[in-house]
Amino acid sequence: MSRMHNPAHPGEVLREWLPENMSVTQAAKELQISRVTLSKVLNSKAGITAGMALRLSEWLSTTPDVWLDMQTQWELWQAKQQPRPTIKPLDRHAA
Repeated sequence: MSRMHNPAHPGEVLREWLPENMSVTQAAKELQISRVTLSKVLNSKAGITAGMALRLSEWLSTTPDVWLDMQTQWELWQAKQQPRPTIKPLDRHAA
């Protein structure tokens, strides 16, 4: 069953995890990354890298896979919105 709606960018989800009284600057300090880097993720301008997923998993007591899977789903959905050429399946028996 395909999902018809745009999955949330992991940055949007991360925004929900941050305590309301915590600034982006403070969160970035906790994650030991720059404020600019965190801001880009939170504003869906940058994706979750494997390194970021590891930091988030330690900080928020999740698994890195949660963040990487979210990123993958978001990227796949975005890619499916773009026009693609028709690609013929590989015939492994043709020589």
